[in-house]
Amino acid sequence: MQKILNYIDGALVEPLNKTFIDNYNPATGAVYSHIPNSGADDVELAVAAAHKASKAWANTPKEERSRILVNISNGITAQLHELALAESIDNGKPLKLAEKVDIPRAAANFYFYATAILHEHNEAHIMENSAINYTLRQPVGVVGCISPWNLPLYLFTWKIAPALASGNCVVAKPSEVTPMTAYLLSQICIDAGLPKGVLNIVHGTGHNVGSAIVAHKKIPVISFTGGTATGAAIAAVAAPMFKKLSLELGGKNPNIIFADCNFEKMLQTTVNSSFSNQGQICLCGSRIFIEKKIYEKFKLGFVEEVKKLTVGNPLSSTSKVGAIVSEQHYKKILSYIDLAKQEGGTVLCGGASVKLSGENENGWFIAPTIIENLPFDCRTNQEEIFGPVVTITPFETEDEVLEMANSTRYGLAATLWTENLTLAHRMAANIHTGIVWINCWLLRDLRTPFGGVKDSGVGREGGFEALQFFTEPKNICIKL
Repeated sequence: MQKILNYIDGALVEPLNKTFIDNYNPATGAVYSHIPNSGADDVELAVAAAHKASKAWANTPKEERSRILVNISNGITAQLHELALAESIDNGKPLKLAEKVDIPRAAANFYFYATAILHEHNEAHIMENSAINYTLRQPVGVVGCISPWNLPLYLFTWKIAPALASGNCVVAKPSEVTPMTAYLLSQICIDAGLPKGVLNIVHGTGHNVGSAIVAHKKIPVISFTGGTATGAAIAAVAAPMFKKLSLELGGKNPNIIFADCNFEKMLQTTVNSSFSNQGQICLCGSRIFIEKKIYEKFKLGFVEEVKKLTVGNPLSSTSKVGAIVSEQHYKKILSYIDLAKQEGGTVLCGGASVKLSGENENGWFIAPTIIENLPFDCRTNQEEIFGPVVTITPFETEDEVLEMANSTRYGLAATLWTENLTLAHRMAANIHTGIVWINCWLLRDLRTPFGGVKDSGVGREGGFEALQFFTEPKNICIKL
């Protein structure tokens, strides 16, 4: 059985306590590897290694940093199938999704930031006949990056790539639920020539490893993606220490469909935006609002298309929906389906676990579920389920749907379908989210800011904003 190792000071090492945690294959429900049960002592080693390497890495010419990060990007691409297979087994997502989306995006993250640093510019302000001010941006030193389980390598690299590119050293913790591709990335970094201590990956639980990273006095910056409750706990520790924080948290995203939309395009995209990765994407549209005049047409078409989705072995090319990431999360999702029924919801399709045969008979599978007849302010429509469960609700007016769309504590993303450009702009301006997709979903330009409002987070990732987050601006004034 494979044993995952930490990556500290350029070497793959066991945790100091020599203890490990079971790692499960969601599609079989069986243990298939072991994860380091690391603790504060391992984090201390990683921080020491990062600090030892920080000055040399910060002073490394950006062209050289860029070359090494491009090497890492190429290494990910060269091992695309191996990494995608590992991601599928570890996470439960369909293999072809990992091959098409997760692993290519991880490579793109490194390539984007490797090249972005070659095009940075600094601001200068001239005080006429007096002085010149310019802004110097410098790396902060050592940063902590904590990533989630739903898009493991995709979001892990989304954090560490800009941190490394901007000259910082990193102590990173991948999710203990899906650690395999972060472990495989360690060897890719070694092969790419990344200097020792520049990136350190410590595996373990949030309670042991994540807490130690957040509370460490020598880590002044924390970037976290995960649940809102965990984000609040991190902020409670980090804020009194005056750490810089980037928190990308939960979502309960509205998908708003007007009658004048391109119906076929909308329908196919809505199936995708509802159930991709088993609905375990923070950007999935879990609350679907449909203009009343096309509600029945949409309901019939949507249910028909969703029933065609094959739930099965993630490694099978015919599977559209894979396994839920863990038994704990599987039970949580099923509990919300029960709650929806108690709140008066009508299940149009799905609504139950799926039992497969053979090696997958003990896997954690749930049928894609559509629920109607729920009030917009019920718990099912207000709380993040993060699974293959969506609700559908009719609306008549803009004001009505805006009230429903904006009613939750979350404000990450929204999707809007209309051919009316004026309506699209007006709605987009009034939806309380950090991202609005119009007539599309998950169309990402890596140059754009990414993040939410309200309880969906603090700060923005992506583009040059990420490079700015991982640096400190210093104003330098020269008297003429």
